[in-house]
Amino acid sequence: MFYRKPLEERIAERVAARKPLEEGKTFEHGPAKFVFVSLIVGVVVIHFVGLAIVMAFS
Repeated sequence: MFYRKPLEERIAERVAARKPLEEGKTFEHGPAKFVFVSLIVGVVVIHFVGLAIVMAFS
């Protein structure tokens, strides 16, 4: 009555029921995509600001 499958089996069933990921269209983890894109944008902005500062003082 109170029997539950082990966590590993429940996870395996859930993963098996998902449709396969589409190559190039799916980023597996949404928040990871947000962090990745944010870091890339931040680095680009910092480089442009640094370049502008260097050019202003030269």
